[in-house]
Amino acid sequence: MISIALAGKPNAGKSTFYKAATMADVDVANYPFTTIDANRGVSSVRTDCPCLERDERCGNEACHDGKRYVPVELLDVAGLVPGAHEGRGLGNQFLDELTNADAILNVVDASGGTNEEGEPVEVGSHDPVEEVDFIEEEMNMWLAGIIERNWETVERQSRSPGFDIDDALAEMLTGFGATEADVAASLRELEYPDNPRDWTDEHREALARDVRARTKPIILVANKADVAPEENVERLRETGKPVVPATAEGELALRQAVEAGVVDYDPGDDDFDIVGDVSDEQEQGLERIRAVMQEWGGTGVQQSLNEAVYDLLDQITAYPVQNESKWTDGQGNVLPDANLLPRGSTPRDLAYAVHSDIGDGYLHAVNAKTDREISDSYELEEGDVVKIVSTAK
Repeated sequence: MISIALAGKPNAGKSTFYKAATMADVDVANYPFTTIDANRGVSSVRTDCPCLERDERCGNEACHDGKRYVPVELLDVAGLVPGAHEGRGLGNQFLDELTNADAILNVVDASGGTNEEGEPVEVGSHDPVEEVDFIEEEMNMWLAGIIERNWETVERQSRSPGFDIDDALAEMLTGFGATEADVAASLRELEYPDNPRDWTDEHREALARDVRARTKPIILVANKADVAPEENVERLRETGKPVVPATAEGELALRQAVEAGVVDYDPGDDDFDIVGDVSDEQEQGLERIRAVMQEWGGTGVQQSLNEAVYDLLDQITAYPVQNESKWTDGQGNVLPDANLLPRGSTPRDLAYAVHSDIGDGYLHAVNAKTDREISDSYELEEGDVVKIVSTAK
């Protein structure tokens, strides 16, 4: 399962975002380090369900009238403060939790209402742009520290015949989520001595920055955009980073209103309907959320997850079925599963994603939309429905 981590300084709204995105019961409070132990839960990305191409909706519980929600892991950890890579705050604990994340949502307090330590200050008095580079730098220096601590092993290996620095670094960085291809791509971009004993701190830091950027890409979530000075969001966008304006509190309020039966809303919608009785005060609060949604195209919570998975990580959604004409599994369930795969994946990759035995026994695949067999080299597209024919059952 794709894993997305929420990063940011304390009190930027990470736990509120997490609770809104997962509806899990977590502590949300207006003081630093509300989160001590990592919260790990399941959220979803949203895409168009292939059932929209048929006369009837699929009826899957993850499909809301053609809006398909595909599960991803969401991780919320303790807030980051300057010097975290040196152990300040809960820094090392936080950074270690990021190891298995595929992408990072840097939740920034766009309102400027908290200082760099996460302590409440007057709205607009802190510059949120300072939170952009500081998170990246803490992550980069943390990884540089890991490389530094393990460098003696690389130097020792370099004395052996047949030493290959690509292999040595890939072995070191596998635990960080880097593949051999990631390491090779980073080394192609860098200038460095052939002998590891001649590497300096600058060489190791350059490697850390490049590997981090490849393996832990970051999206800025401009949280508290509903109360942020207008220019703050624009200044965040001027950093050149991908930015999604958001109100995690607004999303949480909507999801709680849905549970209470007073609002009709699906995560990722750009509007909602009030369908139950609400007080005047509640209605005013909902209308304030609606105004923000109209300005930004939604609350930003679902949009952040979607952009991380479908844009930053370049994933597509494919739907394996057993019956190519009815789009069902062996129990007659229509479009029972949705798999996230990297763009460029083939039917055999989908087979392995379903189960290793299905992949090992792969024979061929059928495009259920066209009822035609597709080649092993066919690159799956978003929304493909595929029957996998395998010797495994």
